[in-house]
Amino acid sequence: MNKFNQEALDKIVSKTTSHKSIQGSVFHIESCDKSLSLYSASGNMTSESQYYIASINKLIISFITLRLCQSKTINLNDKLSIYLPNEMLNGLLVNNGKDYSGDLTIRHLLSHTSGLPCYLIDKRADGRKNMDLILKGNDQSWPLEKVMSEVKSMKSKFIPGTKGKANYSETNFRLLGRVLEVVTNKTIQVLLTEVFRELEMNNTFVLPSNLADNCAPIYFKQNQIDIKQYWKSTNHDIASTATDQMKFIRAFFDGVHFSKQFINELKNWNNIFFPFKYGVGIQKFYMPRILSPFKAFPEIIGHCGSVGSIAFYVPEKQVFITATVNQTSNPSVAFQTLIKIVNKL
Repeated sequence: MNKFNQEALDKIVSKTTSHKSIQGSVFHIESCDKSLSLYSASGNMTSESQYYIASINKLIISFITLRLCQSKTINLNDKLSIYLPNEMLNGLLVNNGKDYSGDLTIRHLLSHTSGLPCYLIDKRADGRKNMDLILKGNDQSWPLEKVMSEVKSMKSKFIPGTKGKANYSETNFRLLGRVLEVVTNKTIQVLLTEVFRELEMNNTFVLPSNLADNCAPIYFKQNQIDIKQYWKSTNHDIASTATDQMKFIRAFFDGVHFSKQFINELKNWNNIFFPFKYGVGIQKFYMPRILSPFKAFPEIIGHCGSVGSIAFYVPEKQVFITATVNQTSNPSVAFQTLIKIVNKL
């Protein structure tokens, strides 16, 4: 790691904008002991740029949930029926004619082992995907009641908790958000904001927000997309910076809030889609040995988002990495860049 410096990082990050779809990027690398702390930005982004973190919000919601578990306010094996009304749950997950909605637990939601379809990326009854419509400029409001109605019309993936089965689903975390609201008697927006204040993430806000007016525009290919109606309906989408994301990913894995043993218990990995696995509230980016034949690629854990946003910890290298390439059509550039950085460390 001593050989890795600002020049090396700049050289790697500058190449992100050679991809015609990438308008800008920012990367922040910091070692556990903070002896190494580097930023590099390219294109229309700077080290201070606010950006949409997309599904990294799931890691923050996991943080809230897991702390409630540690305080014994809730239990991972609690059934959702303890907290949510029957009219919301009935018919939510039907498999081969049998309703398994009453079997759903908090653990199932956190680990994407519920079998619930994703209302955004899985096919609707008519074969279309709601995410495709949103990315093509059809901004839509998706309050939870609408989400539940949509999911009840979709085909389930599997029976909750089926061994070896997982399906990445935004539905899980929309439901989890409501559970947290019921348990704490606070809105999910308030709960998230409390985390931001606690960790001094002073440039992080729930969207939409006037405080995030300078948030970098999101791109789908060459087009900017506006999803303010969607943000307004979820109450848990977030704008942040690479610096604030670094504060958060360190807090999750630095041993202050969760012990190493506790984190290891979350590493109950299931395949979701290549090259990712999902544990209990955390995500793993991996590279099979066949793609890294000369040496094993190190464990990388944390979370990513659909815009090419990343917040990961690399235990073997004792380093944290936060970044975005801010492009929904080509988020893989963030991981190509991540691999280059990790291989240099």
